[in-house]
Amino acid sequence: MKAADRADNLRVKGPSRRLFLQFSGLAVLLTACDPHTGPGAEDVAVLGRRWREVTLGAGLFDPAREPYRDRLARLGAEARLHRDAMTPTGRSLWPDLPFPSLGATPARLRAMARAYALPGTGLTAEPGLGSAVATGIEHYVRHVYAADAGQTGNWWDWQIGAPRALLDAALLANPHLTGGQTGALCEAVDNFVPPGRLDDYAGNSTGANRVDLCTVTLLRAIAGADPGRAALAVSALSPVFRYVTEGDGFYRDGSFIQHGSVPYQGGYGVVALTGLATLSAVLRGTPWEITDPAFRNVLDAVDRSFAPFVHDGAFMDLVRGRGVARRPYGDHARGREIAAAILLLAETAPAADRARWRGMVKGWAARDTAKPMLRAAEGGDPAFHARLAAVLRDETTPAAPEPLGHRLFPASARAVHRRPGWCAALSMASSRVAHYEHGNGENPRGWHTGAGMLYWWGREHGDQYSDSFWPTVDPYRLPGTTVSTLSLPDGAGGAWGDTRPPAEWVGGVTDGAYAAVGQHLYGLKSTLEAFKSWFFLDDAVVCLGAGITCRDGVPVETVVDNRRTGAALTVDALTVDVTAGWAHLDGHGGYVLPPGQPLRTLRETRTAGGAGRSYATIWLDHGVDPDAAGYVYHLMPGAGPAATRARAADPGWARVLANTSAQQGIAVPSLGITAVAFWAGGRAGGLAASDPCAVLVRDLGDGTATVTVADPRRELDGLTVTWDHPVAGLVDPHPLLDSARTGARLTLVFGRPADRAGASHTVTVRLA
Repeated sequence: MKAADRADNLRVKGPSRRLFLQFSGLAVLLTACDPHTGPGAEDVAVLGRRWREVTLGAGLFDPAREPYRDRLARLGAEARLHRDAMTPTGRSLWPDLPFPSLGATPARLRAMARAYALPGTGLTAEPGLGSAVATGIEHYVRHVYAADAGQTGNWWDWQIGAPRALLDAALLANPHLTGGQTGALCEAVDNFVPPGRLDDYAGNSTGANRVDLCTVTLLRAIAGADPGRAALAVSALSPVFRYVTEGDGFYRDGSFIQHGSVPYQGGYGVVALTGLATLSAVLRGTPWEITDPAFRNVLDAVDRSFAPFVHDGAFMDLVRGRGVARRPYGDHARGREIAAAILLLAETAPAADRARWRGMVKGWAARDTAKPMLRAAEGGDPAFHARLAAVLRDETTPAAPEPLGHRLFPASARAVHRRPGWCAALSMASSRVAHYEHGNGENPRGWHTGAGMLYWWGREHGDQYSDSFWPTVDPYRLPGTTVSTLSLPDGAGGAWGDTRPPAEWVGGVTDGAYAAVGQHLYGLKSTLEAFKSWFFLDDAVVCLGAGITCRDGVPVETVVDNRRTGAALTVDALTVDVTAGWAHLDGHGGYVLPPGQPLRTLRETRTAGGAGRSYATIWLDHGVDPDAAGYVYHLMPGAGPAATRARAADPGWARVLANTSAQQGIAVPSLGITAVAFWAGGRAGGLAASDPCAVLVRDLGDGTATVTVADPRRELDGLTVTWDHPVAGLVDPHPLLDSARTGARLTLVFGRPADRAGASHTVTVRLA
């Protein structure tokens, strides 16, 4: 996983972090270097053995049984080809890989070393292969990755990618490397990753990159039998464990950010968790075992940061940054990677976590029918396949179902909603979160993924965004978005997530079951401005838009949906391209629209890279240069034609209380819900607020109700909310509540939030 070379990636930095690293690391180093009290070279040798055991999956599988026998044989055949084709010259190690080949050459050496170290490859402990690995490392260090070489191109290749692969290969083929060869490799690594590289938790030494740099440092310590450097590698991990409030890292609300503004659980986050799981397993039982109490935050991140974005084994694209454009079914591949990391981390986690996570992964594997997880794992790491197979065989571990409810991630402008039979997820952009990320030539047309893209999955829809969706979908018509059709160049906006709009009110409020989420939208490289709200309910998402204004001289559209399917599309029973009350997509779901909105539809086959895919697109045309345009529609995942027609015939099911650039709100009497996005203080229906905020009221049907509020802008010093409903008293107040008045109406006065995280706060009241 490559990163941008940006010094301002992280804003959580400063003398306190630097001093913490220097003094805590120094204390461990002094102990480590004392031959009478600290660990020595023999302890580092144990680390080397543990590294080989953990990364090779020692004892987890029988190499003589399938599917391992075939996988290992193929690895051996690959290694034999590489060994036989190796032709060292001053310009390459293999004729087809001219220098520097920073990724491919070290990767081949590592593959050869794994074939040497793993059983069942046909080349296990074969001296000729081990010697070839040693020769290749020596040659590459002399000609490319040298102690006096200069860094060119992407920093990641020199400081993480190449050294990790070379050091791993050296450790696996260790019996065949001379002291001189190992020493030269260590000197080269020191040139690009000196100990001082870990002094500051800043720039590109944060989050997943910091975990990788610490891993390289630990491998360098093992190769050089250096206990002090091992201590440094472990102590420098600690900043990763702590929650941040801006920039890169884990957030208390479950967000994970890399490159300063890109939600990245499904990319850098997977890298971070995989690295931490590996290090935890390698270090366990050694003098360098991770004992920092803040490591508990990493364990909690499994449930808070990663699991919410995995649906039936696939890692949702809205937290995969530029990686979404890499290959078909990349979301399922990432799902397997996070499953592998979780199962490995479970081996060193407390028993309760271990049991819960194993059941969770088992549920993912059981429901992943689009790309069955166990079968897909046969071609990858044998250790993961063995762990997963063991979990699936274990009758004492029940497969956990998809959890129901709503998860809102204010720090990353993301939301995930789960109900029986369907799941939806929303990606937005704000002054803190990028519209999209492009870089290294990847994802150059992801322009509008932050313009309110609404993903959703029904039953058997696990490949909806997997099967060549990104190369073939119309990038101007992503589902849920409101966009100017102004033509944009590839890579519009800055690279590496430097595409943040000025919007402050982005986020919403949730009581854990339902949610009201809003986005003050500014178009990318456009004059477009709009106010969008989504109300996540039991069987529908009610979508409102208001204040849609643009002066780009081109049409503006709101894309109700754009499904990758050839299924039949019905609009008001018979017609298309008309003002309609409802539409239905066979096998997918229904759409309800109040009369008077200009609904447009399109059936097309789109082709890219040799892949052709059918799409059904439904959109609302706001015309050229709209002024305060708006929309209302209901998305009903999984609904059949009859249910869709019935909802269209019941306009009172969800009453729109307001749909303006000041307030957007609805009331759903059957659910006891009233919810409003207050873009400005004011009134909508029976709710009023003194300042911009989000409010969700739910009558629980047992004589009580909850009033949940949030400050998406993270700016309020106080807030007053009134609800025009008789209330007898408070059942469960909130610490931030300064005062409350009950009676014919409820008035709640909140003080300044305890943090600026945009979190939801709930007060429970007893109805009169």
